[in-house]
Amino acid sequence: MKLLLSTLGLLGVAGISLLPIGTNKKDELVKKSDSKPVFTLPAKVTYAEHVAPILNSRCAPCHHPGAVGPFSLVGFENAKKHSATVANAAGERRMPPWKAVHGYGEFKDENRLSDEQIALIKKWSETGTSRGDQKLEPKAPTFSGEWQAGTPDIVLSPSKPFKLDEEGDDVYRNFVFDLGNTEPVYVRGMDVKPSNRKVVHHVIAFLDSSGRSAKFAEKSKDGQEGYTSSGGGIGTTPSGSLGGWAPGVTVAFADKGTAFKIAPGTKIVMQVHYHKSGKEEVDQTKLGLYVSKQAPEKQLEIFWAANPIFRIPPGADNHKVAWSERIPVDSTLYSVMPHMHLLGKSMKAKITLPDGKEIPLVFVDKWDFNWQIVYQLKEPLFVPRGSRLSVEAFYDNSTKNPHNPREVPEAVGWGEQTTDEMALLVAVYASGKPMTMQEQMREKIQDRIQQFLKGGGGK
Repeated sequence: MKLLLSTLGLLGVAGISLLPIGTNKKDELVKKSDSKPVFTLPAKVTYAEHVAPILNSRCAPCHHPGAVGPFSLVGFENAKKHSATVANAAGERRMPPWKAVHGYGEFKDENRLSDEQIALIKKWSETGTSRGDQKLEPKAPTFSGEWQAGTPDIVLSPSKPFKLDEEGDDVYRNFVFDLGNTEPVYVRGMDVKPSNRKVVHHVIAFLDSSGRSAKFAEKSKDGQEGYTSSGGGIGTTPSGSLGGWAPGVTVAFADKGTAFKIAPGTKIVMQVHYHKSGKEEVDQTKLGLYVSKQAPEKQLEIFWAANPIFRIPPGADNHKVAWSERIPVDSTLYSVMPHMHLLGKSMKAKITLPDGKEIPLVFVDKWDFNWQIVYQLKEPLFVPRGSRLSVEAFYDNSTKNPHNPREVPEAVGWGEQTTDEMALLVAVYASGKPMTMQEQMREKIQDRIQQFLKGGGGK
């Protein structure tokens, strides 16, 4: 169980050519390939008419003062100043940060630019960044407060900053909260605000109905709030989870009629995984909960699909780790989130129904540790009992990987440190009979044993 809980948020435009349409010099024809639709670009691309609507909707939510983006893209002057950077990042499809391959699975709010939008930004940057008629310019977006989706209904945070030593192993610190609720609280969304992103690797909100976490915190002797645990667990088997945050994760609200349940007496354990920076640091992470006033029709749970038994050889530049897991109950799947560390290259997941039909879930072909995204399915997916969730992950443990934390590669396996690796897919689902983590674990063990006896080894 500790292994499973030791963690829980592209193609360029090469081939696009700009060609004149006959003798009409006001427009240009943009064609990606013979099989793609043709669209036209105006002779003069302006910020007011063409670029501002794109930046306001796709870029400004992350690129505004106080947000995660390194510079603001709100307003003409900011857009003009960073036009070349934006055009380059959009052209290489590094921004907006959407890592799932288009067409493998379908998702809500797919945060990617069309070829036409990329071409507009590119032409605007290369032809003088004209502002155009300001009367046609859409109103600049405004962003209130520090929270992505407005002020949460409940905000939980340690009373003072947590102090982190300069060097040593990563730290899993557990901060325990009690809502004091006498009736169930139903959570439809969650946001996390680290005050020091440089040292926060990820955050998971666990649920503990046993109350043991509060006793661990009381017994802690280091003079700071909460308590430290090892192996990624919280020192006891959680009764559930509300989900997690990692770089790139944005607020995603649950589908209508669904929510996570916090029963009376249940402790919320905010586990913050800290990675030391080489100097003393402090952090005071906040956990924000958005709640539903009505009991949901379906209670959400989290399924942790993981393979903790693998070894990536030193020098291997395309090492494969694959596994499959049996779906133990009739379930409705709502979202998936791949998770690896610095050696990750790609991850692909699919569902195989009992009749053999395969349903693609998600394919991240260019993994980026800094953008770990929760992908909400466009439509909830019913997955009958006995279906299998299969995952393939690939890793680069060679010197060719610029993100390899070791100058001289060595064998790497599953572990809780940032310099270790993980092979994990987190899925949010609902079923007629919610399963505790203990029940999930028993099912996983029984399935692995059956697969081993059949000669599949769980693959």
